[in-house]
Amino acid sequence: MDCLFCKIAAGEIPAKKLYEDDDAVAFADIHPQAPVHVLLIPRKHIASLAHLSAGDERLLGHLHAVAKKIAEEKGLTKGFRTVMNTGEEGGQTVDHMHLHLLGGRSMHWPPG
Repeated sequence: MDCLFCKIAAGEIPAKKLYEDDDAVAFADIHPQAPVHVLLIPRKHIASLAHLSAGDERLLGHLHAVAKKIAEEKGLTKGFRTVMNTGEEGGQTVDHMHLHLLGGRSMHWPPG
């Protein structure tokens, strides 16, 4: 498979990993949009939220639980944002489902 995030999860491409377990990997975004910008991915290749299969729901909860843990470790006590872009019009640029954790500054609405 020629998936950038699968290669990062497998350790084939270096990344500043902040967390990993059997199901998920979290690493710093190389183009951060906030002082804290972490990407959380499932090890299992799922192209996007629109491609979830039966049984994948647990992974979504796990990614959010890991995001909470990292937010606590990063001291994001005033708040943070999680975002999952889906598809081209949703702003997804890598075809591997991923959750953005953003924090360290005030977030505005609408996001754009």
